[in-house]
Amino acid sequence: MNKLSPRRKGFTLIEMLVTMTILAILAAAVIPLAKTAIKREREIELRRNLRIIRDAIDAYKKLADERKIEVEADSEGYPPDLETLVKGVEFKGEKEEEKSDKKIVKFLRRIPIDPMTNSYEWGLRSYQDDPDSDSWGGENVYDVYTKSQATALDGTKYKDW
Repeated sequence: MNKLSPRRKGFTLIEMLVTMTILAILAAAVIPLAKTAIKREREIELRRNLRIIRDAIDAYKKLADERKIEVEADSEGYPPDLETLVKGVEFKGEKEEEKSDKKIVKFLRRIPIDPMTNSYEWGLRSYQDDPDSDSWGGENVYDVYTKSQATALDGTKYKDW
């Protein structure tokens, strides 16, 4: 004996619409927060990658100034390109027995990715370039910057970091 109850179990259409409306409002409030959090993470990664590259350039410059690596005369002691920091350069030993052994000094394991452009291509500045120039003269690598034209959360341009 199967009796049909006067009230069926389940949700009404109105209950479903109210629930969906509440969920849509909550989702609309969370999406901007999630976008900001993602952008903040990418900014942190950009700062970290810029610092890694700049530290490698500084280490190269220090060894060049100490005359422990061979550099071109007009380079001001800066690396010719970022690949040189990855491939490494020959270290000149101070002692006679060290001079016979060729030791390669590497400054980076790999070129870090630019999180803003999602590429390995960085904007480069040469020591001989104008400070406001966006084009690299090609003589050496004095500094790096992102090629992204976007604006950071603090209102500055990423390329000025």
